Amino acid sequence: MTKIDYYEILDVKRDADAKEIKQAYRKLAMKFHPDRNPDNNEAEGRFKEAAEAYEILSNPEKREVYDRYGHEGLQGQVGFSGMEDIVSHFGDIFSDFFGGDIFGGGRRSTRPPRPPRGADLRYDLTISFEESMRGVKKKIDLKQLKKCTLCDGTGSKPGTYPETCLTCQGSGQVVQRTGFMTIASVCHACQGRGTKITHPCPKCEGAGRAPCSRTVTATVPAGVGTGMRLRLAGEGEQPELTGDPGDLYIFLEVEPHQTLVREGNDLIGTVEIPFTKAILGGEVEFSIVDETVRVELPAGTQPGDRIRVVGKGVPHVGHVERGDLLVDVKVVLPTQLDSEQQELIFRLDKSFKIKAKAEL
Repeated sequence: MTKIDYYEILDVKRDADAKEIKQAYRKLAMKFHPDRNPDNNEAEGRFKEAAEAYEILSNPEKREVYDRYGHEGLQGQVGFSGMEDIVSHFGDIFSDFFGGDIFGGGRRSTRPPRPPRGADLRYDLTISFEESMRGVKKKIDLKQLKKCTLCDGTGSKPGTYPETCLTCQGSGQVVQRTGFMTIASVCHACQGRGTKITHPCPKCEGAGRAPCSRTVTATVPAGVGTGMRLRLAGEGEQPELTGDPGDLYIFLEVEPHQTLVREGNDLIGTVEIPFTKAILGGEVEFSIVDETVRVELPAGTQPGDRIRVVGKGVPHVGHVERGDLLVDVKVVLPTQLDSEQQELIFRLDKSFKIKAKAEL
């Protein structure tokens, strides 16, 4: 028999994204699941078709093969051994939608609920312009909640242990059945932990964590700028009893430089030169933090010209490359001349044979 096109089975366009395909499959699975259609061979067949179509179109590699070569290209890759295999193969999708098995006939996820994660922390750090260029290590003093040292994070008084929750029997979940639906939710008695503390730790009062002061070292790489942030994994607060700690986020602010301006990874500065240097050209020195850069001025440099020195700007974070240095030229004219200088300027002026023009 000629197989029906998978896109037609799920009633989606050929350019449908993963979310649209998943939603279409969910709709058909809910409609034709055997538990909702007992002794209905047609519904069972539709459910199998939808499951097979979703299995192919939800897999990027298999979907690409199918789009190119059709059903023939998938020979040997598709096939199920009966309804039980389909329910087993696709049972997890219902956990994604509803947090558990919504049908009585399939398997219910036995995975325990994920332990809560500790809170993330924020720290605002100000560094100098010079430190942002070089990179720096900074010690940060924190006050946060960390694992209790008396009970080692168990929350129980030393010598005692948490007891199994009687409501969920240690699973962390309670199951409710409504008609054909079975819905699992987090146990309210133990908040999903599966255990209850009957003898709380006197230091942390059963929370498994206590306030503490500690110092961490943050490595700030060269090239950072205001608004950037660093993430120190696991340096945030500890959750209650179990679970991974949160992260510490360091938000950076770089103090401005007195003479330099940062624009992206380029640095912009100004150099003052006498008019003779502008006419004749030559070399000037320009200081950047710990480095002196030699800037070549071409003969005939005009006031306001910008000279680019490649690779002398701000480092790119995590790379050896740097931006450029852009030097704006300011030509300084003398305001007082002695007689000898006046004579030289007068002779120079006559040699140019250029008359001033006024435009009205």
